[in-house]
Amino acid sequence: MRMEEWIQKIGEIHFDYPWLLLFLPVIPFLGRLRRGMGVRKAAFARFPSFMLVSSLTPSLRQKLWFVPDVLRYASLALLTVVLARPRGFIGFSKSSTEGIDIVLSMDVSLSMLAKDFRPNRLEAAKKTAAEFVRNRPNDRIGLVAFSGESIMMCPITTDHARVLEQVEALRSGMLEDGTAIGDGLASAVARLKDSEAKSKVVILMTDGVNNKGMIYPETASDLAQALGIRVYTIGVGTRGKAESPVGLYPNGQVAYQYIDVEIDDALLEQIAQKTGGRYFRATSNDKLREIYSEIDKLEKTRLFSVEYQSEPDLYAPFAMVALLLLGAEIFLRHTLFSPVA
Repeated sequence: MRMEEWIQKIGEIHFDYPWLLLFLPVIPFLGRLRRGMGVRKAAFARFPSFMLVSSLTPSLRQKLWFVPDVLRYASLALLTVVLARPRGFIGFSKSSTEGIDIVLSMDVSLSMLAKDFRPNRLEAAKKTAAEFVRNRPNDRIGLVAFSGESIMMCPITTDHARVLEQVEALRSGMLEDGTAIGDGLASAVARLKDSEAKSKVVILMTDGVNNKGMIYPETASDLAQALGIRVYTIGVGTRGKAESPVGLYPNGQVAYQYIDVEIDDALLEQIAQKTGGRYFRATSNDKLREIYSEIDKLEKTRLFSVEYQSEPDLYAPFAMVALLLLGAEIFLRHTLFSPVA
C-alpha cells in the first residue's frame, strides 16, 4: 500500500484492544515524574562568584537536553498503538447480477442416436446444451440424464467446468432403455426443491413417448407447479420419418431403419403450460440452437451478491516508526548526550 493510501485509511482505523489507548495520556506524566526525580537527586556545586556562573553560555547539548526523552516517550506511545492492534475499515458492498437455478434433464435413450440431426440427436443436444451452459456464467446449473430410468449426473453448481464434463459424458445405453419422462422431470425437480433462488427452471429434452418409469409425467409436473418451478420442454426430432436405431448387430454396431418419429407433443405442451414454461419442437441442429437461445432470453432474473472488503493489519507502520525513534534515542544517549561526552 502506498503511503498516501495508508494515510487515507487513518480515518477508518479501528482497534482490537482499544482500552490500551487509555495509557497514552499517562506517558507524558511518566516523563515529568522521571524528570522531577532526577532534579531532586542532582548534586549542587558551589561557585565562589555569581558572576562566574552568569558568564557561562549553554552549549547545544544543553539546549537540546529534552530530545532523547521526547524520542523515548514518542516510541512508547507508538508501541502502545501497536499493542492496541490497529486495523483498517471492514465493510461490504452489494452488486446485482443476473442468474437463476437451472437443471437440464436430457433423454439418453437409444432413439437419441437417430440421424435426423448431425451427427445424431444426442451429440447435437450435448453440443447445444454445452453452449447454453457457457453463455450463462451467473447461473447455478445441474444435470439429470434419463431413459428408462433417471440419474443425477451433477447437482446444481456454479462449477460449470464440472457440468460441461458431465454433459460430455452422456451416452446412449448408460441406463436402462426406454423413455421415462416422469422420472426425468421428477429427478430434476428434486434437485431444485431446496433452492433459495427466486427463479427455478427445468429444461427437459426428449425425443419420444413416455413408456417407462415409476412416476407419471402429470404427477411430476404437478410437483413442479407446487414448488414454483418453470419447465421448458423440448421435443427433439424431425417430422415424418428418420433414420433411427432399431437394434444392435452381434458385433455391437447399431442397426438403423427409417421409421416414423413419435414425440408426445401434447404431453410436453401440457407440462410446459402447467408450470408457466413453453414447449418447443426442434427439427434440426439450427432449430435446437435457436430454442436454447430463446430460453436464454426468457430467463433473466436479477440476484444480489455481497462482496466483502477488508484491509490488512495497520500496525506495521506504527511499529517501524517506534523502533526508529527508539534506535535514535539509544544512539543519542550513547554519543551526543553521553555523560562522558
